[in-house]
Amino acid sequence: MSLSLSLLIDGLVSLSLSVNRSREESPAILIGMSNSELLSVEPLDLQFPFELRKQISCSLYLTNKTDNHVAFKVKTTNPKKYCVRPNTGVVLPRSTCEVLVTMQAQKEAPSDMQCKDKFLLQGVTASPGVTAKDVTPEMFSKEAGYLVEETKLRVTYVAPPQPPSPVHEGSEEGSSPRASVSDNGGQASEFSRSSADKVEPQENTPEARALITKLTEEKQSAIQLNNKLQRELDQLRRDSKRSQSGIPLMYVLLVGLIGLILGYIMKRT
Repeated sequence: MSLSLSLLIDGLVSLSLSVNRSREESPAILIGMSNSELLSVEPLDLQFPFELRKQISCSLYLTNKTDNHVAFKVKTTNPKKYCVRPNTGVVLPRSTCEVLVTMQAQKEAPSDMQCKDKFLLQGVTASPGVTAKDVTPEMFSKEAGYLVEETKLRVTYVAPPQPPSPVHEGSEEGSSPRASVSDNGGQASEFSRSSADKVEPQENTPEARALITKLTEEKQSAIQLNNKLQRELDQLRRDSKRSQSGIPLMYVLLVGLIGLILGYIMKRT
């Protein structure tokens, strides 16, 4: 009986020494830091602007509030749906680390846009000089007696940003189409001004100005020729009265030809 009791006591002592030795030899864990004093997490609510068949990312910022190195690990209840980079790492003293959480493209929209997925961020105080490749799952084991700080994060779906609605040119904010139509013929006046604005720039082109100048000169020449012919016709009439004879056939043909020329020129203008 006494021998069995002695063996049991020796076993417990050996187990205690083994645990203490593993803690002392661990290069990554420091014991003694109080809980909820390691990392500041922002945001606590991961918001994803949900869109079908599109990957969506959300940034998570971890701030080390201590003068020690802090190792962290990110877990999720739905690991196939999310990709976390990095999911483990080390935050240097008084610095901030960014963690990118990416939701895989979804084929179906959730009912009522509700999401039950959760994330868990674990943090422990690490030894100076520890790097991300030194982080192991055993560092976050509570059974080994380590103080593990845990922060729970939830996921929320939000509506994606809508593109700005196009603004129709010439419309005023707050005005309705019916009001603009019945505004004392304002719509017709506006249309006339708009048409004039569209025509006016065409008249300012070099080709248009040259054509207008040419037509104006031809019109002035036609008017002068018409006046000259009118004077000659009056002179012929006076001469015919004095001679009391008919107008020569040549003058009649000449006047007819000149009239045809004038008609053609006036028609072009």
